[in-house]
Amino acid sequence: MIRVSRPAGLSRPSKSFLCYLMTAIVATAIPTFGLAESWPQFRGPRGDGIVTEGNPPVQFGEDKNLTWKTDLEGKAWSSPVIADGTIWLTSAVEIIPTEDERVELLRKTENEERQFKQLAIAKAIELKVFAVDLETGKLKQTIELTTVEQPDAIHSLNSYASPTPVIDGNRLLCHFGTFGTFCIDRTNGKLIWERTLPLKHAVGPGSSPIIHDGKVILIQDGMERQYVIALNAETGSTEWETDRPPMDAPTGDQKKAYCTPIVITDSNGREQLLCMGSQWMVSYDAKTGEEFWRLYHGKGFSVVPRPIFDGEAVYFATGFGKPQLWAAKVDGSGDVTDSHVLWTVKKSIPAKPSPVITGGLIYLVDDNGVASCIDSEDGSNVWSKRLGGKFSASPILADGRMFFCNHDGEVFVIKPGTECDIEVTNQIEGQIMASPAVIGDALVLRTDSALYRFDR
Repeated sequence: MIRVSRPAGLSRPSKSFLCYLMTAIVATAIPTFGLAESWPQFRGPRGDGIVTEGNPPVQFGEDKNLTWKTDLEGKAWSSPVIADGTIWLTSAVEIIPTEDERVELLRKTENEERQFKQLAIAKAIELKVFAVDLETGKLKQTIELTTVEQPDAIHSLNSYASPTPVIDGNRLLCHFGTFGTFCIDRTNGKLIWERTLPLKHAVGPGSSPIIHDGKVILIQDGMERQYVIALNAETGSTEWETDRPPMDAPTGDQKKAYCTPIVITDSNGREQLLCMGSQWMVSYDAKTGEEFWRLYHGKGFSVVPRPIFDGEAVYFATGFGKPQLWAAKVDGSGDVTDSHVLWTVKKSIPAKPSPVITGGLIYLVDDNGVASCIDSEDGSNVWSKRLGGKFSASPILADGRMFFCNHDGEVFVIKPGTECDIEVTNQIEGQIMASPAVIGDALVLRTDSALYRFDR
């Protein structure tokens, strides 16, 4: 582990004081939606993977505590969102080419042949939304959004429907990156508006939308252009649009990113939109898009993990290359690179799964299955444990337990604390890439082929 020394005069409250205030501060700093009744966005009501109410089962599987299992059409890594007894999911049904057709389609793109092995491409994709009954698992409705002919190539580990939708009252906002953004009326399934914001993702879409103050916020960090845009949630019209800071990179591949933003309120009362990207973490005025501060984190790119905030500092992973975890104060202005960094950690940091913070401790798992617990005060390692397997889904904390899901369908249930206590390892069929959801006492999991509900 390598740390950045804390600049002179930059101090933090004691850990005990921080832990005491954490619950109250975070609850007011992060927008929430009705904690018990819904799971409205990526990583839940607070956007940080923490379940404040609910008692999901600890042990479950294909023949244990399974309430229902529903097969799903298409391929999608987007997480389920839930409200009013209905689970909403996006999906992309691919028209699969033969191997010869695949190679020919890839040759029509700007990708070099040496990249073909790690890429996937479809002849066409049908973008859809599924409404599933929470109680019975019955498919209530399928909403056909659009068909995209000859879509761009994506990474073989990605899907054409990876961004998680977000619920805003009676509206459901579904984002598919360059393939379109759609606003649906949840009461009747009708399309309210749609926008197409072309972007060269290189390996497919990833950043999920958020809703804040009547605006749909989208991070548009592509190969050729990087910007943040706010759309009117009712009409889809542009409210504001702000370019990202200049980047020092030889190619657009090292400028792109796939992060989902968060909104926080700092000690000065400023409402900040924190948008992590390649090379820079940037804070914007959530109302206008004007920049508050920026922090240079180095050459990290293709950033995926969503940042977390504990009421005082923001913690964020720096993306591909050599992932690092950074902690920074949020009360600055201008370029705060030399003044507001608290510490950095360079070992066993994820490039895809997001972290969770509770009780002054940060829990995370890297892409190769090493779970870690890090002290939020100084970045010191509390413990590390190899779980095994590959990870993309972000963990959640529910009823005093952490849930970590790997690609092989294993779900590790760990008790938070200063020692790694793996309570149980559960197994379900299929591949888990989507992050889990909890609603009441139900655990909802999406695999590459099915949707599950488990209860005690």
